[in-house]
Amino acid sequence: MYEKLKGIVLNTIHYSDKHNIVHVYTDGRGLMSFAVPLGRTHAARMRNAMLMPLSLVDIEAAVHSGRELSSLREVRRNYPLATLYSDPVKNAIALFISELLAHVIQEPEGNDPLFRYIEQSVQLLEQLPGQVANFHICFLYHLGAHLGIQPNLESYRKGYWFDMTDGVFVPAAVRGHMHLQPHEAQVIHLLSRMTFGNMSVFRFNRDERNRLLDVIISYYRLHNAAIGTLRSPDILKQLFV
Repeated sequence: MYEKLKGIVLNTIHYSDKHNIVHVYTDGRGLMSFAVPLGRTHAARMRNAMLMPLSLVDIEAAVHSGRELSSLREVRRNYPLATLYSDPVKNAIALFISELLAHVIQEPEGNDPLFRYIEQSVQLLEQLPGQVANFHICFLYHLGAHLGIQPNLESYRKGYWFDMTDGVFVPAAVRGHMHLQPHEAQVIHLLSRMTFGNMSVFRFNRDERNRLLDVIISYYRLHNAAIGTLRSPDILKQLFV
Protein backbone atom coordinates (compact mmCIF):
# COMPACT_ATOMS: atom_id res chain seq x y z
CA MET A 1 0.00 0.00 0.00
CA TYR A 2 1.40 3.36 -1.05
CA GLU A 3 0.89 6.59 0.87
CA LYS A 4 1.63 10.19 -0.06
CA LEU A 5 3.42 12.05 2.73
CA LYS A 6 5.36 15.22 3.36
CA GLY A 7 8.79 14.68 4.81
CA ILE A 8 11.88 16.33 6.29
CA VAL A 9 15.10 14.43 5.61
CA LEU A 10 17.13 13.92 8.77
CA ASN A 11 20.14 11.92 7.63
CA THR A 12 21.53 9.27 5.33
CA ILE A 13 23.54 6.28 6.57
CA HIS A 14 25.63 4.00 4.38
CA TYR A 15 24.11 0.53 4.65
CA SER A 16 25.70 -1.64 1.96
CA ASP A 17 27.37 -1.47 -1.42
CA LYS A 18 23.94 -1.14 -3.00
CA HIS A 19 21.80 0.78 -0.51
CA ASN A 20 21.72 3.70 1.90
CA ILE A 21 19.28 4.08 4.75
CA VAL A 22 17.55 7.45 4.73
CA HIS A 23 15.69 8.65 7.82
CA VAL A 24 12.79 10.98 7.10
CA TYR A 25 10.47 12.67 9.55
CA THR A 26 7.00 12.62 7.97
CA ASP A 27 3.82 14.51 8.72
CA GLY A 28 1.54 11.49 8.91
CA ARG A 29 3.72 8.65 10.18
CA GLY A 30 6.48 10.26 12.19
CA LEU A 31 9.99 8.87 11.74
CA MET A 32 10.38 6.52 8.78
CA SER A 33 13.42 4.69 7.44
CA PHE A 34 13.89 3.96 3.75
CA ALA A 35 16.26 1.65 1.91
CA VAL A 36 17.38 3.74 -1.06
CA PRO A 37 19.41 2.19 -3.92
CA LEU A 38 22.69 3.97 -4.56
CA GLY A 39 22.77 3.74 -8.34
CA ARG A 40 24.89 5.70 -10.80
CA THR A 41 22.21 6.80 -13.20
CA HIS A 42 21.14 10.40 -13.66
CA ALA A 43 17.82 9.59 -11.98
CA ALA A 44 19.62 8.09 -8.96
CA ARG A 45 21.87 11.14 -8.61
CA MET A 46 18.87 13.46 -8.82
CA ARG A 47 17.02 11.44 -6.17
CA ASN A 48 20.01 11.47 -3.84
CA ALA A 49 20.35 15.24 -4.29
CA MET A 50 16.78 15.60 -3.03
CA LEU A 51 17.63 13.59 0.09
CA MET A 52 20.15 15.98 1.60
CA PRO A 53 19.79 16.79 5.33
CA LEU A 54 16.72 18.98 6.03
CA SER A 55 15.40 18.65 2.47
CA LEU A 56 11.65 19.24 2.39
CA VAL A 57 10.10 16.60 0.18
CA ASP A 58 6.87 15.02 -1.00
CA ILE A 59 7.16 11.26 -1.02
CA GLU A 60 5.14 8.29 -2.07
CA ALA A 61 6.09 5.39 0.14
CA ALA A 62 5.22 1.75 0.46
CA VAL A 63 4.13 1.27 4.07
CA HIS A 64 4.28 -2.27 5.43
CA SER A 65 3.07 -2.97 8.95
CA GLY A 66 5.76 -4.55 11.12
CA ARG A 67 8.69 -3.69 8.85
CA GLU A 68 11.46 -1.38 9.96
CA LEU A 69 12.35 -0.32 6.42
CA SER A 70 9.99 1.12 3.85
CA SER A 71 10.58 1.73 0.17
CA LEU A 72 10.28 4.96 -1.79
CA ARG A 73 8.22 4.89 -4.93
CA GLU A 74 8.67 8.58 -5.65
CA VAL A 75 10.34 11.60 -4.06
CA ARG A 76 9.99 15.24 -5.08
CA ARG A 77 11.43 18.40 -3.56
CA ASN A 78 8.53 20.59 -2.38
CA TYR A 79 10.56 23.64 -1.33
CA PRO A 80 13.81 24.82 -2.94
CA LEU A 81 16.74 25.14 -0.53
CA ALA A 82 19.41 26.95 -2.54
CA THR A 83 21.22 29.00 0.12
CA LEU A 84 20.92 26.28 2.75
CA TYR A 85 23.43 24.20 0.79
CA SER A 86 25.49 26.94 -0.87
CA ASP A 87 25.99 29.24 2.15
CA PRO A 88 28.60 27.62 4.46
CA VAL A 89 27.12 29.20 7.60
CA LYS A 90 23.55 28.13 6.87
CA ASN A 91 24.82 24.71 5.83
CA ALA A 92 26.62 24.23 9.16
CA ILE A 93 23.45 25.23 11.03
CA ALA A 94 21.39 22.83 8.89
CA LEU A 95 23.78 19.95 9.55
CA PHE A 96 23.65 20.61 13.28
CA ILE A 97 19.84 20.77 13.35
CA SER A 98 19.48 17.61 11.28
CA GLU A 99 22.01 15.73 13.45
CA LEU A 100 20.23 16.72 16.66
CA LEU A 101 16.78 15.90 15.28
CA ALA A 102 18.00 12.48 14.17
CA HIS A 103 18.75 11.79 17.84
CA VAL A 104 15.67 13.28 19.51
CA ILE A 105 12.96 12.18 17.06
CA GLN A 106 12.21 8.49 17.45
CA GLU A 107 8.40 8.35 17.35
CA PRO A 108 6.78 6.27 14.57
CA GLU A 109 3.62 8.39 14.61
CA GLY A 110 2.72 11.84 13.36
CA ASN A 111 3.03 15.00 15.45
CA ASP A 112 1.67 17.84 13.36
CA PRO A 113 2.78 20.79 15.56
CA LEU A 114 6.34 19.45 15.74
CA PHE A 115 6.45 18.75 12.01
CA ARG A 116 5.15 22.24 11.16
CA TYR A 117 7.61 23.90 13.52
CA ILE A 118 10.59 22.16 11.92
CA GLU A 119 9.28 22.70 8.38
CA GLN A 120 8.66 26.41 8.91
CA SER A 121 12.03 26.84 10.64
CA VAL A 122 13.85 25.29 7.68
CA GLN A 123 11.97 27.53 5.25
CA LEU A 124 12.82 30.59 7.32
CA LEU A 125 16.51 29.69 7.51
CA GLU A 126 16.51 29.44 3.72
CA GLN A 127 14.84 32.84 3.34
CA LEU A 128 16.93 34.85 5.82
CA PRO A 129 19.44 37.12 4.05
CA GLY A 130 21.83 37.23 7.01
CA GLN A 131 22.01 37.63 10.78
CA VAL A 132 21.65 33.91 11.46
CA ALA A 133 24.24 33.62 14.24
CA ASN A 134 21.54 33.01 16.86
CA PHE A 135 19.28 30.85 14.68
CA HIS A 136 20.30 27.49 16.19
CA ILE A 137 19.97 28.88 19.74
CA CYS A 138 16.46 30.17 19.03
CA PHE A 139 15.49 26.94 17.26
CA LEU A 140 16.67 24.74 20.13
CA TYR A 141 14.98 26.80 22.82
CA HIS A 142 11.55 26.69 21.19
CA LEU A 143 11.96 23.09 20.02
CA GLY A 144 11.97 22.20 23.71
CA ALA A 145 8.29 23.18 23.98
CA HIS A 146 7.38 20.63 21.29
CA LEU A 147 9.41 17.95 23.06
CA GLY A 148 7.91 18.67 26.47
CA ILE A 149 11.15 19.91 28.05
CA GLN A 150 10.76 23.70 27.96
CA PRO A 151 11.90 25.36 31.23
CA ASN A 152 9.17 26.32 33.69
CA LEU A 153 9.30 30.10 33.35
CA GLU A 154 6.72 30.73 36.08
CA SER A 155 9.24 29.59 38.67
CA TYR A 156 11.78 32.28 37.73
CA ARG A 157 12.84 34.92 40.23
CA LYS A 158 15.88 37.16 39.96
CA GLY A 159 18.79 35.55 41.78
CA TYR A 160 17.38 32.01 41.43
CA TRP A 161 19.40 29.08 40.14
CA PHE A 162 18.20 27.00 37.19
CA ASP A 163 17.73 23.35 38.10
CA MET A 164 18.49 21.63 34.80
CA THR A 165 17.43 18.25 36.11
CA ASP A 166 13.87 19.34 36.86
CA GLY A 167 13.67 22.25 34.40
CA VAL A 168 12.69 24.81 37.07
CA PHE A 169 14.21 27.87 38.71
CA VAL A 170 15.01 27.38 42.39
CA PRO A 171 16.28 29.62 45.23
CA ALA A 172 19.17 27.28 46.03
CA ALA A 173 20.96 24.34 44.46
CA VAL A 174 19.49 20.88 45.06
CA ARG A 175 21.93 18.11 45.92
CA GLY A 176 22.39 15.60 43.13
CA HIS A 177 20.95 17.88 40.43
CA MET A 178 22.69 19.80 37.65
CA HIS A 179 22.33 23.58 37.97
CA LEU A 180 23.15 26.88 36.39
CA GLN A 181 24.22 29.66 38.71
CA PRO A 182 21.95 32.74 38.89
CA HIS A 183 23.82 34.84 36.30
CA GLU A 184 23.43 32.06 33.70
CA ALA A 185 19.92 31.17 34.84
CA GLN A 186 18.96 34.76 34.03
CA VAL A 187 20.17 34.24 30.44
CA ILE A 188 18.03 31.11 30.09
CA HIS A 189 15.02 33.13 31.18
CA LEU A 190 15.99 35.87 28.71
CA LEU A 191 15.96 33.35 25.85
CA SER A 192 12.22 32.89 26.35
CA ARG A 193 11.81 36.32 24.72
CA MET A 194 13.86 35.39 21.66
CA THR A 195 11.99 34.74 18.41
CA PHE A 196 13.16 34.29 14.84
CA GLY A 197 11.93 37.84 14.27
CA ASN A 198 14.01 39.52 16.98
CA MET A 199 16.94 37.12 17.44
CA SER A 200 19.39 39.52 15.77
CA VAL A 201 19.01 42.03 18.62
CA PHE A 202 20.35 39.49 21.15
CA ARG A 203 24.06 40.24 21.29
CA PHE A 204 26.35 37.38 22.27
CA ASN A 205 30.05 37.06 21.58
CA ARG A 206 31.51 33.75 20.42
CA ASP A 207 32.32 32.47 23.92
CA GLU A 208 28.85 33.37 25.24
CA ARG A 209 27.07 31.77 22.29
CA ASN A 210 29.19 28.62 22.51
CA ARG A 211 28.52 28.38 26.23
CA LEU A 212 24.79 28.69 25.53
CA LEU A 213 25.01 25.93 22.94
CA ASP A 214 26.83 23.63 25.37
CA VAL A 215 24.29 24.33 28.12
CA ILE A 216 21.27 23.70 25.89
CA ILE A 217 22.74 20.46 24.50
CA SER A 218 23.51 19.31 28.07
CA TYR A 219 19.92 20.13 29.04
CA TYR A 220 18.62 18.09 26.10
CA ARG A 221 20.84 15.16 27.08
CA LEU A 222 19.51 15.24 30.63
CA HIS A 223 15.99 14.84 29.30
CA ASN A 224 16.66 12.54 26.35
CA ALA A 225 19.04 9.62 26.82
CA ALA A 226 19.11 8.97 23.06
CA ILE A 227 21.38 11.96 22.42
CA GLY A 228 24.89 10.66 22.06
CA THR A 229 28.01 12.34 20.75
CA LEU A 230 27.30 15.16 18.30
CA ARG A 231 29.97 16.13 15.77
CA SER A 232 28.42 19.24 14.24
CA PRO A 233 28.56 21.62 17.28
CA ASP A 234 32.34 21.85 16.97
CA ILE A 235 31.92 23.25 13.46
CA LEU A 236 29.33 25.78 14.58
CA LYS A 237 31.57 27.03 17.34
CA GLN A 238 34.19 28.16 14.84
CA LEU A 239 31.82 30.22 12.67
CA PHE A 240 30.66 33.23 14.64
CA VAL A 241 32.58 36.03 16.31
